[in-house]
Amino acid sequence: MDNDAARAAAVREGLEAAGCAVVAIAPDAARLTARVRECGADVIVCDLDDPSRDALEAMRALNRDEPRPVVLFAERGAPEQIAAALEAGVAAYVVEGLSPARVRPVLEVAILRFRAHEALRAELAQARATLEERDRIAAAKRRLMRDERLSEPEAHRRLQRLAMARRIPLGQAAADYLADFRA
Repeated sequence: MDNDAARAAAVREGLEAAGCAVVAIAPDAARLTARVRECGADVIVCDLDDPSRDALEAMRALNRDEPRPVVLFAERGAPEQIAAALEAGVAAYVVEGLSPARVRPVLEVAILRFRAHEALRAELAQARATLEERDRIAAAKRRLMRDERLSEPEAHRRLQRLAMARRIPLGQAAADYLADFRA
């Protein structure tokens, strides 16, 4: 993505010299997510004088809807701009332009950083799901203990029997048990 055609051509040459296939060039960030879907780009390279709020918002939407490593080459690098770009999902922010010798290493670092970030995001989602499941199980046990006057181990065994009888995970049995009382 580059709004300067001559600079975009130079960036294309630099990327191709580094062994990359350029699948599309966009003049601006409008419809960035749709353009990425259409062309199937693996990495997004942006060469901007000064990343605008709209460009950063487009990158944020891309990161949310079609996550890809984004490398941003910019002429200016104020700390608040860099922070905003990183919050928007930019994997690498390079100041003072694109030199052919730096292209490949910058792309490789951006891809590795992106993968690490995605792995952390997946790990966080899994941890949250596990905590939610534990909370459901605890709530179901509390309800059984209160309503059926069971001890905690008895309530746990009752949920386990329910899960085994229905051949579902314990967390799903707890969710089903709690849902029966809400209905």
